[in-house]
Amino acid sequence: MLHRVSRGLPSLRRCSLRSASTVPTNQAQPGEEEVSATVKRIRSELAADKQRLKWRTPIGDRPEDWNSKLKLFSNAEQTSDFIVMMQKPIDLSPRSIRQWWENREERIERHMQQFVPERHKILGAELAAAHFILYRGGAVKFVNDTHWRRASKDGEFNLPNKFDPRYKVEALRCDNMELYYEGLENLRCLDSLKFLSFHNVESFDDWCLDRISGGGFPNLEVLDLSGTQITTNGLACLYRFPKLKLLILNDPKETLELELATVMLEESMPALKIVGAGAIHS
Repeated sequence: MLHRVSRGLPSLRRCSLRSASTVPTNQAQPGEEEVSATVKRIRSELAADKQRLKWRTPIGDRPEDWNSKLKLFSNAEQTSDFIVMMQKPIDLSPRSIRQWWENREERIERHMQQFVPERHKILGAELAAAHFILYRGGAVKFVNDTHWRRASKDGEFNLPNKFDPRYKVEALRCDNMELYYEGLENLRCLDSLKFLSFHNVESFDDWCLDRISGGGFPNLEVLDLSGTQITTNGLACLYRFPKLKLLILNDPKETLELELATVMLEESMPALKIVGAGAIHS
């Protein structure tokens, strides 16, 4: 019996040594200390480099700089328009003041037409586009609706104030509206839209058409661009409307370049017909 116990003692010692070697310790190994020191050094060097790469404080913003009381009227953005304005002599003529006021009103309107994500989350893409167009004097027609909807003289209209899946926009009239590039982002993801008109929207140009073509109107059939600033360069993006059947321009034969572009467009899209505004709006 004692002989058997004595023979089992060496195996027990080996098991105890193995278990002791596998127990985790909080002491760092020599290699780990070198790695951690290297990481700390690299982090400190990166922090120092970022501090050196920071732009210096502009002159006039430092506490020790002298500032004029006229700084209250300065433009903090320092855009190119502001620099050009500062290089021009002061003009207080009625014409100049009127132009300044019109530019100010345009900047405010552009800001007011910007895309509001919260509005689309509450109303959905269909009702959000309808609210946007009706509020600015346009007209909207929904699927299975027999008449166009417009705002009253007081600017009021009867539409839901939250998402309703029954309202699908089929047609939009933005005729004679003051519509800018920033506001076109509100017209997006209208899968049921078949008719879209920008008749006499003077601010509508090639950039606006490019934004509209990427808005997601897979079923658009009629597009009215008469009275706009569209050129032959903007017509190239109409391939994004695969079901487009009718395109209305001021005069497709106004210039040789425009006539050639319209002929090539009709060849590439066999279902498309391009007509002049006189044949429609007269």
